[in-house]
Amino acid sequence: MKLLIRSARIIDRKSPFNGQVKDVLIEGATIKTIGDNLDAGGAEVLEGNDLCISAGWVDMRVASRDPGFEHKEDLTSVRAAAAHGGFTEIVLLPNTEPVVHSKDTLNYIRQSGSGGLVKLHVAAAVTRKAEGEDFTEMIDLHEAGAIAFTDGEHPVQNADLLLKTILYLQPLNALLMNRPEDKQLTLYGQMHEGLTSTLIGMKGIPALAEEMMLTRDLKLLAYALEKSKYKSDAPALHISLISSQKAVELIREAKQNGLPVSCDIAAHQLAFTDEDLIDFDTNLKVNPPFRSTADAQAIREALADGTIDAIVSDHNPHDEESKNLEFDHADFGITGLETAFSLALTHSRLSLENIIEKFTTSPRRILRLQEASIAEGSLANLTLFEQDTTWTFNKSFSKSKNTPFLGQTLRGKVRGVVNNGKHEWYL
Repeated sequence: MKLLIRSARIIDRKSPFNGQVKDVLIEGATIKTIGDNLDAGGAEVLEGNDLCISAGWVDMRVASRDPGFEHKEDLTSVRAAAAHGGFTEIVLLPNTEPVVHSKDTLNYIRQSGSGGLVKLHVAAAVTRKAEGEDFTEMIDLHEAGAIAFTDGEHPVQNADLLLKTILYLQPLNALLMNRPEDKQLTLYGQMHEGLTSTLIGMKGIPALAEEMMLTRDLKLLAYALEKSKYKSDAPALHISLISSQKAVELIREAKQNGLPVSCDIAAHQLAFTDEDLIDFDTNLKVNPPFRSTADAQAIREALADGTIDAIVSDHNPHDEESKNLEFDHADFGITGLETAFSLALTHSRLSLENIIEKFTTSPRRILRLQEASIAEGSLANLTLFEQDTTWTFNKSFSKSKNTPFLGQTLRGKVRGVVNNGKHEWYL
């Protein structure tokens, strides 16, 4: 592969060319030369309208459904959706059938994406079948290449189990990811508990369920560190999908106290509040739910001050039979890989550089991945995009179409991705 990316603005704070408009010549899998008016020399030339280039984006939370539920999404379609969304690396949750609690399933998924344009990282389950009862063989799974440990869509409810997991993973310098939700407090809940849920007669999901479990997790983390002799600069616990003002405050305080914790939010949380569910659109049924305007504002402030480390797609594909139902019978979740960047750009109120940090540097730091940078001699792991170009989301490359954004015009268009000596370019 020989590519010349012409007149692209480099968005990479670690690059000596950050903020500059340069030509980038790629040969094989490596950035060969960065400069002005470079000779194409037979290379395929890529150029766009105010084209930008950054390190390849990383999505920390994706449900693939393969193996077991390939009619909703398979490993081929999830890679296609990721590439069109600008992601060159994605972390897949273990909630498949079978659950990723053995090396066989882990290796099946990892080998499927080996050497491809989109690298598949696999998070292994903390407990067998992600049922929250018996531990998996975490050392074996870690040595087999599991990037992190989580029960994914099933928050760990047992405090003793969570504590022992933190202690167990410390010597491995391995990451535990958990979504804070007290399942007893959210039983039968359909949407955020507030004025709108009362007006339309829906059972609410209180923010308290998230905040109580988050308080527990942070206290257990602090307790575990007191007992452990192992220290690391990387986060030991990653909190997935925070959604409330109080949760933001708890994370901020924990970081100020020196706890090795990180967190993310789903990009779609920036686009809606609970008031948008007044028409019972099942494509807006997500967990955690869209919360109040005050919660949304707190999330934006936490993104800006660095309390929230990363933005994820929380890509959660479902077939028509799981969504085209009465609201209280529909499954939670929307697809998000193809729209995450546009939503962050439109609704986060962050600068472009800060948005790119949430998709690149921060996820790699949390996941212990090698840094990717735009410099001569570096591996070409890149995302190409146009900040101000608008586009209509009229075709999804996911097998599932459970998104409220189909047919809408969005800002911020991904033009292509480069990785592992391969590339795609989208007109």
